Amino acid sequence: QVQLVESGGGLVQPGGSLRLSCAASGSIFSINVMGWYRQAPGKQRELVAGITSSGSTNYADSVKGRFTISRDNAKNTVYLQMNSLKPEDTAVYYCRLDDNSFHGWGQGTQVTVSS
Repeated sequence: QVQLVESGGGLVQPGGSLRLSCAASGSIFSINVMGWYRQAPGKQRELVAGITSSGSTNYADSVKGRFTISRDNAKNTVYLQMNSLKPEDTAVYYCRLDDNSFHGWGQGTQVTVSS
């Protein structure tokens, strides 16, 4: 059974920074893709950033230049460094892992950007 546990959300003022972490545990294939998605109230869940086990990354246009995704394969952990946060970044952020046998989500962590 694979579990994904997110941490690092919270309340931050516009222009501030937060760092999200997602630790995966259980039986995980070494070749996989991890990513961050977000869902704002009344909106569909959308991809924020993804990273393969070899380090290739992709980002939503809305976060390019502000967010950075990274991972520590030894710890099965993915990070999302979020800088220059805007009110429109407010959402529940979900971690996702896809490998040969598992496709699932973490429980989500709330990020609120407000003055």
